[in-house]
Amino acid sequence: MKKNIAIVAGGYSSEYEVSIRGARNLYGFIDRDRYRVCVVLVERDGWFAQLPGGGTAPVDKNDFSFMQDGVRVRIDFAYITIHGTPGENGLLQGYFDMLRIPYSSCGALASALTFNKYLCNRFLSATGVRVPDSVRLRRGEPFDGDVIVSSLGLPVFVKPGESGSSFGASRVEDASQLKAAIDKAFEEGDETLVERFIPGVEVTCGCYGTKGQTRVLPVTEVVTANVFFDYNAKYNGEVQEITPARLSPALTAKVQQTTAGIYDLIGAKGIIRIDYIIPPDEDPVLLEVNTTPGMTDTSFIPQQMRAAGLKIGDVLTEIIENE
Repeated sequence: MKKNIAIVAGGYSSEYEVSIRGARNLYGFIDRDRYRVCVVLVERDGWFAQLPGGGTAPVDKNDFSFMQDGVRVRIDFAYITIHGTPGENGLLQGYFDMLRIPYSSCGALASALTFNKYLCNRFLSATGVRVPDSVRLRRGEPFDGDVIVSSLGLPVFVKPGESGSSFGASRVEDASQLKAAIDKAFEEGDETLVERFIPGVEVTCGCYGTKGQTRVLPVTEVVTANVFFDYNAKYNGEVQEITPARLSPALTAKVQQTTAGIYDLIGAKGIIRIDYIIPPDEDPVLLEVNTTPGMTDTSFIPQQMRAAGLKIGDVLTEIIENE
């Protein structure tokens, strides 16, 4: 009997549309000769399964089931492709853990840790991973812009502490721009991170684990004429993505080894992607860890899998059958 696979998409953040685009791709990638696949939309006013003939059915949150043609459909595996809350911060992971429904991503603890950029960087820094100097701000708490600039210099990056896809992020060149950038970041959440600017080459590296084995994907180099790798660069083609990256074999190996090490350190599961800056001294600096990386047409993971000679559908089957 075929397993019922739910692609869980949507969510409550500004990344809703990015998630929906990724869900469409995943629906095409997952082997539908082997699995029955549906998309479940998680929205604030309800959770809804998209039905094959059109329309939707409400999901019973007591057991994550829904009715289709008079028959109750029970989900055997959830592929989480929500960016932001509640799918990237451990909330859905804890829910599925309680229901004993296996899922694709990191567990509740690793998801919660990596979702908070400041805490994740502090944890990994303590293990020897190089991270940028930063200041964490919390909503409602006073801050002194002059002290921040004195500590971190200029330019700095200001971004939400718990968000992705560059929503709410800014590069600040002048101290007079700092407050507006911080206010913009707080529109996305209750924490904001101000990071020291690190000059260098931006790269990203995917990684996944199944059956106790970790496989690191090729490294991608990110080149954009934009001020930084913003939303338009990520999703509207204002970027050049070079896979494999134009790095020496030794530096490529260092990025991949760091990625595999972080995968093990946080107790990751499924596919993750880690972003870095390579400064002139060629000692990679961690930017962030993504535990539900994008799967849109312009996303890095599909590119890296193709460059590695992997069929995405086969990898997803490995992940689904990993339980």
